Parts: sequence; structure tokens; C-alpha cells
Amino acid sequence: MITQVRGRLVEKNPTEVVVDCNGVGYLLHISLNTFSSLPADENVVLYTHLSIREDAHTLFGFISKMEREVFKLLISVSGVGPSIARTMCSSMTAEEIQHAIASENVALIQSVKGIGAKTAQRVIVDLKDKILKTFNIDEVSVSTSNTNKDEALSALEVLGFNKKQSEKTISVILKEQPEASVENLIKLALKNL
Repeated sequence: MITQVRGRLVEKNPTEVVVDCNGVGYLLHISLNTFSSLPADENVVLYTHLSIREDAHTLFGFISKMEREVFKLLISVSGVGPSIARTMCSSMTAEEIQHAIASENVALIQSVKGIGAKTAQRVIVDLKDKILKTFNIDEVSVSTSNTNKDEALSALEVLGFNKKQSEKTISVILKEQPEASVENLIKLALKNL
């Protein structure tokens, strides 16, 4: 469909812009990161994504192709619509979103307005492999036992376990298996709680 819009910036505010392309004004919904990166002069190029729903055709604009790709990946997750994806792109840069997903940082993803614990975990489960492949992120550089510990603790808390008891149990497991994955930490903790 429409992959980019090049033209004169007619209107600009933190959530949307109007770009005049040879007499046709396109309304593009943007993230705060795109807003802050818009050039001072009037000529702009924005990479776009057209969201088609039964009741609306909405054009989203992005300052970079990377931000657009992250947005497209986010909206592919069940429970994450374009407005939540745009909020996420406003709260964090495209790189921060990629690293949060690659390092399985549920707490950071959940800090975005509109994303609960289950949706944050679904984002990680659905997108981790795609993010690592698409953007060539080195998994070792982002995954640490510290983030694994935090992830496992938040998951156990969601399941209703006592936080102090969970911390003790996970600390013991990490002493024996410092490189344990989040899933293994949770499974082993569940056996011991």
C-alpha cells in the first residue's frame, strides 16, 4: 500500500502530523520518538504503515524503517493493537523495545500503559526469536541471570507466591545453575515452593 510519505510538513503535534504531498494532505499518527526526531525544516520523509479496520483506515508514520518494523512486529501479537504499539514506541526507542524483548524484560514491557503481565509475556514469547533474527541481536549480550531472576520472580508473584519465599528459592537455584533460563527457574522454583 502506502510505504512512505515525502512532502511538506503542514501541521505538527506530539500524536499526529499532516504532510502535504503535491496538494494532498496525509494525516499520520506518530509516536513521541518520531515527533522529537522530526526535522526543523518543512520537508519530511516518513515511513508508513496503513492499518485497515472495519470502521477506520489509519496511517501511521515513523521517522525510521526500524521503528516501523518494530511497530509491525508489535501489532502482530494478539492483544496488541496499533494504539498500544504506538504508546510503546512513544515510551521507548525501537532499540530499547528490541532489547527488552530479547532480554525477556517483562517488567519494562509491562511498564507501558495498556500492557498487563500476560500481554507483556505474550509479546516476549511471540517476538523474541523474530527480534533476534530480524535485527541480529546477540542473545548472550542481552540475557543475564539478573534479568532472568527478575522475570522469574515477577512470574511467580503473578501466580500468587510469596515474594520473599520466591526470592530465597530462586537464589538457591541460581547458585547451583547460574545460567538457568527463566522457564527453568520458574519450573524449579515451583517444585520447591
